[in-house]
Amino acid sequence: MTTRLADIAAQAGVSEATVSRVLNGKPGVAATTRQSVLAALDVLGYERPVRLRQRSEGLVGLITPELENPIFPALAQVIGQALTRQGYTPVLATQTPGGSTEDELTEMLVDRGVAGIIYVSGLHADTTADMQRYERLRAQGVPFVLVDGFSPKVQAPFISPDDRAAMALAVTHLASLGHTRIGLALGPKRFVPVQRKIEGFVRAVQEQLALSAGTVETELVQHSLYTLEGGQAAASALMDRDCTAVVCASDMMALGAIRAARQRGLDVPKDISVVGFDDSPLIAFTDPPLTTVRKPVPAMGQAAVRTLLEEIGGTPAPHSEFVFMPELVVRGSTASAPGDRSRP
Repeated sequence: MTTRLADIAAQAGVSEATVSRVLNGKPGVAATTRQSVLAALDVLGYERPVRLRQRSEGLVGLITPELENPIFPALAQVIGQALTRQGYTPVLATQTPGGSTEDELTEMLVDRGVAGIIYVSGLHADTTADMQRYERLRAQGVPFVLVDGFSPKVQAPFISPDDRAAMALAVTHLASLGHTRIGLALGPKRFVPVQRKIEGFVRAVQEQLALSAGTVETELVQHSLYTLEGGQAAASALMDRDCTAVVCASDMMALGAIRAARQRGLDVPKDISVVGFDDSPLIAFTDPPLTTVRKPVPAMGQAAVRTLLEEIGGTPAPHSEFVFMPELVVRGSTASAPGDRSRP
């Protein structure tokens, strides 16, 4: 027991006496300190005493796309932790190809009496989807928040990164390195984040490199899938058009772009520069470490929870979009433009 107290105290950064007071449910401990001790218990794998277990305020559904892209588990973790701190139990419902649809997952969660639902990159981001499904959900009295994507047809709060600003950051960085042929690899055009990235990219290239919007869209934008293979295919097409730098709409696509370059015998970043988007976990440890635009995941996840709990509490946010500023993280996959890159 003494060893356990010492371990927990060291992890939480408090005294053993404080740990003892928390474990025995005694008063006189600040709420933040108590939370630190409980977090230390969880991190070290100790079971919480029964009297310290929180009574659930209810279930909250979190519907995400597949979890192969590491940015979705990262966002789910932030949202899950924030819900747990507020006494709610998160229920993760993941869409998989050939598996349950968003509508089926929604129905399952509503049947289980969830207090609310957070959607991440759902059908609300698809401009071709029927938005009436969300109005029907609202009519059922289920609060919800939508992350990544926006529709003027849905009366709900939205949480988004500034996709246009993200592209401006990437293009400005590459232009400052002397690149004049910068390509953009991204997903299908029907998605709102894709359309916004194109808008930001076209505007930035026009401003930085004085190219016409028509030239940028026809020659420098390549649609594909949000996968490693999709990035590889899109980057290959852009390299065929003499691009010396490629901005990718996800880190997974950027890894595919690096693979495409290497298959042609090109060096990243000496021959071609690659920029990702998300700053997914472990992406700093790729070869080379990936320059990327960091999606503000902690701020977005916490805002989604805060906004949903306001909805649950009866003080709903207006029909509005909360937009969070991304950040350029420069690492080893970008460098000065090659003076004379010989074609493979």
